[in-house]
Amino acid sequence: MASWKRTKPVRHVALVYPVSVPWMALFMRGVSDYAEQRGGWLITASPPALNWAGEEPLSLASLRGWPGDGVIAAITSRDELQAAKRLGKPIVNMAATLREAGFPRVMPDHFGMGRLAAEHLLERGLRRLAYYGVAGLWFSQQRRAGFVERARQAGVSCTVLESPRHPDPRQSWPQRIAPLTRWLQQMRPPVGLLAMQDYRARAVMDECQRLGLEIPHDVAVLGMEDDPTICEFCRPTLSSVSRNGWRLGYETAALLDRLMDGRSPPPHDILVPSDGVVARQSTDTVAVEDAHVAAAVHFIHDHLGEPFGVERVVQATAISRRQLEIRFRRVLGCTLHDYLCRERIERAKRLLGSAERIKFQQVAAACGLQTAERLRLVFKRVCGRTPQQYRLSAFSNTVWNRDRAAPD
Repeated sequence: MASWKRTKPVRHVALVYPVSVPWMALFMRGVSDYAEQRGGWLITASPPALNWAGEEPLSLASLRGWPGDGVIAAITSRDELQAAKRLGKPIVNMAATLREAGFPRVMPDHFGMGRLAAEHLLERGLRRLAYYGVAGLWFSQQRRAGFVERARQAGVSCTVLESPRHPDPRQSWPQRIAPLTRWLQQMRPPVGLLAMQDYRARAVMDECQRLGLEIPHDVAVLGMEDDPTICEFCRPTLSSVSRNGWRLGYETAALLDRLMDGRSPPPHDILVPSDGVVARQSTDTVAVEDAHVAAAVHFIHDHLGEPFGVERVVQATAISRRQLEIRFRRVLGCTLHDYLCRERIERAKRLLGSAERIKFQQVAAACGLQTAERLRLVFKRVCGRTPQQYRLSAFSNTVWNRDRAAPD
């Protein structure tokens, strides 16, 4: 059991944000893990927003007279900004709504998340992309900008649909989604579509299925936030860009600790990059028009759990290795070997991130890599970190604390 010698009083920190938001479980784990490393904090958290059950969310105004040491809050209005200033306590802001709020922030790298989403869809050979967001919402604009920029760099067309931030409450649901319906009907499959949040991606999937558009082959749909209550319980399951909730919580706690020590805040927002795309069925496709490349790709996907190399893939096509390599570079922008390694590692990521803690040797075998050491070498070359490091990051919020996770 971990132990520590307490050298200063326990700090009392308020977290003013609805804990019922799905990614907040990861955020809370990050805050808690940081606090435990520093000897523990007493954390006052906002209850779920259940007004009908007598639960009222914690607000900055309600902390008037509260004797705590620091606050983590989402400052989204002028009233909340004034309440935060009146508290006179160290505060880390979680929200980007008021760009000039004046409190230090730890933010997801929304622009980078958009780029990562585009790369995920481009890797599947998709040459037509689409973004579905909300007009005037800062983080949606940032995600769109990263997505569109990466598409432009790849020479790929990208269409954008943004719905109003505040829809007319008099409209029925069919009326609200009518622009989405028309937009989808105008698309020429295959298309890779990013929605700014998982809920919006789920709405896209529902409408695609109603229109007879097959997912993922006609429309490969990608969400953001990786909300398991949406991603795992729709059919097909939804791929999503993770916002790296645990790291956001950890870095937010570290910044608040710095402020409570009396040190100056950083001059700029602290941006936390996504920890990757959680690939599921909604983007499990490869859009390839070249018949020879398509044959090679289908062979790789059908036999991914077997230990084979490039020569065996070449044998599944009717052309030479040199010609296949030329076509692979032209169509998918990578070598045949790189594509094979990438697909093996994508499968490894899914296995390492599953609820069951599979041994590294078993993961290697399921990915066609004969030994755990071979898995480690290829994984590190492709991802820049080892399978163990990836697993610790993926599970910092679930069954194993990262300090307790033992290697195989």
